[in-house]
Amino acid sequence: MNRIGNVIISVFDKTGLPEFVSELNKMGVKFFSTGGTHKLICGLGIDAMKIEDYTGFPEMMDGRVKSMHPKIHGGILACRDDKAHIKSAEDHGITMFDMVVVNLYPFKSTVEKGGKMHEIIENIDIGGPTLIRSAAKNFKDVAVVTSPSDYKTIIEELKANEGVLSKATLFNLCLKAFSHTALYDGYISSYFSTIDHEGKKIVDDPEILTLQYIKKETLRYGENPHQKASVYRDINLVKGTAVAAEQLHGKQLSFNNYMDLESSKNIVSDFDEPAVAIVKHTNPCGAATGKNLPESYKKALECDPVSAFGSIIAVNRRLDPVTAAMIAELFVEAVIAPSYDPESLEVIKKKKNIRILEAGTFARNTEMDCEFKKISGGLLIEDADRKIITAADLQFVTVKRPSEDEIKELLFAQNLVKHVKSNAILLARNGATVGIGAGQMSRIDALEIAIKKANSPVKGCVLASDAFFPFRDCVDTAAKHGITAIIQPGGSVRDQDSIDACNELGIAMVFTGARSFRHL
Repeated sequence: MNRIGNVIISVFDKTGLPEFVSELNKMGVKFFSTGGTHKLICGLGIDAMKIEDYTGFPEMMDGRVKSMHPKIHGGILACRDDKAHIKSAEDHGITMFDMVVVNLYPFKSTVEKGGKMHEIIENIDIGGPTLIRSAAKNFKDVAVVTSPSDYKTIIEELKANEGVLSKATLFNLCLKAFSHTALYDGYISSYFSTIDHEGKKIVDDPEILTLQYIKKETLRYGENPHQKASVYRDINLVKGTAVAAEQLHGKQLSFNNYMDLESSKNIVSDFDEPAVAIVKHTNPCGAATGKNLPESYKKALECDPVSAFGSIIAVNRRLDPVTAAMIAELFVEAVIAPSYDPESLEVIKKKKNIRILEAGTFARNTEMDCEFKKISGGLLIEDADRKIITAADLQFVTVKRPSEDEIKELLFAQNLVKHVKSNAILLARNGATVGIGAGQMSRIDALEIAIKKANSPVKGCVLASDAFFPFRDCVDTAAKHGITAIIQPGGSVRDQDSIDACNELGIAMVFTGARSFRHL
């Protein structure tokens, strides 16, 4: 590529543009521009030629037509090493352009702000994507810049290389450019497939779905060593998530680490109180809330200290040195927290390989839009299970009503059981898990496993079920072991059998009306 000489600049987002243009101007660059961008450049005391003065063709139709001209695209698309291309350019008075700086009308934000149909249509950029694609196609001769975040590095490279960009940089800019227009067109396609010809919304899920993710890293392997794996981040990355978290220490995260980090973070994000979740294979083997993190951790670990070996731990508060010291006594794969006391980091870092992640304020589960599951030949998409059961949701269906303390325990248990793989039963007491039965084919098996796994007496616990009881056997077993109250969705044709059993055995039971299966 030759030295950057002629530059087309036409941007909607003018972030960083004055500094970028000023630095290019110092290098003797000549600017060609339109509308507000031209006004900004001239306002800096820098000369710029209007596109319409160069083409001899005025902007028209409220700016819908301004840069779509052979003198523009010929100067971008001409191959500099093709004599016929250069001859055509000379014959028609076409200037060679070395850089195109363009970003697009805000279609997505106009939709999200509730813009009217005519506003949304007017924010469908035509000239911008065409300029970008022309420059990207001819990337070996033309630099295409679509993001203000690249301005600084481009200027640094131009200064270091006498106004020339490397082939690698030109190609990377080209890749970003095609991704930029692909995402833009994807938004438009997805939006139009949810409305009718008058702009009225007719469906929530688009007929055509366009997704775009950016690779964060290639992982060592997947769930097992014979499986390849990578992790990609959402192009609109949400802070406070496992993918966005900064790794402060330890080995590279694995596929399974990411799965468990996601599960553990989601659990503690549901609670306002100090909370700790200890997760193994995406299921909690212990979780608790308390007046502080040390108390919560101690209660969570007591549930199943054997399974906690090799686990992943999430806390929803700044990790303090006391809790860090307790965690350091156990073999742990990874810890994720909003932040760390310096002393806490020093304590945990003594474990050479432990992965330590700092996520900032955790994104609440309510901020998660949807979940995906790839299946053969397709993709399943659903809303994330964001529902938090409160006292207002409870239906009191038995003669015996739970006490206020029991209601608090029932809500804790219910909002935790949704994070356990179905079929799921969870036993709780004093804001902590006591026994967990996960991923069983029958509900009674899940209950029996929860009782068997309990590391402390089950008597006096409350029980949460992620789905209804098909038979009264779970009530009978619960009564046999001294469980005092049950929370479940209800909805079985045999609900009355379970209600009658509770009345017969003196157990309080409430329905939530909301099933919480977890199959993913």
